[in-house]
Amino acid sequence: MVAFTKNSKMAEVILRDYQLLPIISRFGIKLGFGNKSIEEICTDRNVDLPFFLEILNSYHSIDYFPKNHLCDFNADVMVSYLTNTHSYYLNSKVPHIELFIDRMDQAAQFENSRNVALLKQFFNEYKIDIEHHFSEEEKNVFPYILALEKALKSNNCSPQLLKKIKREPIEIYERNHESLEVKLADMKNLIIRFLPPLNCEDDCEHLLTELFQLECDIEDHTRMEEKVLIPKVKMLERKVLEYYGV
Repeated sequence: MVAFTKNSKMAEVILRDYQLLPIISRFGIKLGFGNKSIEEICTDRNVDLPFFLEILNSYHSIDYFPKNHLCDFNADVMVSYLTNTHSYYLNSKVPHIELFIDRMDQAAQFENSRNVALLKQFFNEYKIDIEHHFSEEEKNVFPYILALEKALKSNNCSPQLLKKIKREPIEIYERNHESLEVKLADMKNLIIRFLPPLNCEDDCEHLLTELFQLECDIEDHTRMEEKVLIPKVKMLERKVLEYYGV
């Protein structure tokens, strides 16, 4: 089911689902929509309309699956969005969470200092993992996707790329998010179940809220990759292999 179309008013999108606001901002679209439609805003900001709609609907509804529009956008548009999403996590969400942990660390009484220190260490490890994960995608996966599209457009595919398609298809990438999701869930459980009462309850509650929001955002991001990115790349892989008779 498609919730938003090109004729939907951008302001009404936010009023209907405010959690889409950071998604929209990753396209460089800022507030002040007036009464303009999605199509008008995308035209004004030079944003790929079909891809924008796919992302918007994928994040809005867990049941949305873009069956008919996978060919409507280029790989470079997709890679640009994912890179911006990585920047949002690392430069906005993660520092915001670290801020609450640091405030809890500073306010912790002696009997809780060790517990908060463990929490801080746990999140630092998660941060390292997510930085590594994003780095691997940007160094290996994204160039692979762009190479597939370039091979089709230029009618020129290197033997190395053909070997990579057969040996390391995008399916491997499908299974790379599970450890990040587990660690985030473990951190929430650590706070809810085992962290003793603190004298900075507001910061602790804000931290927990931020972790829940990050978890939901990561889940949406993963679902978008599974429903939009991976089917798109599988299609490119198949077309390259068929074109070159492999």
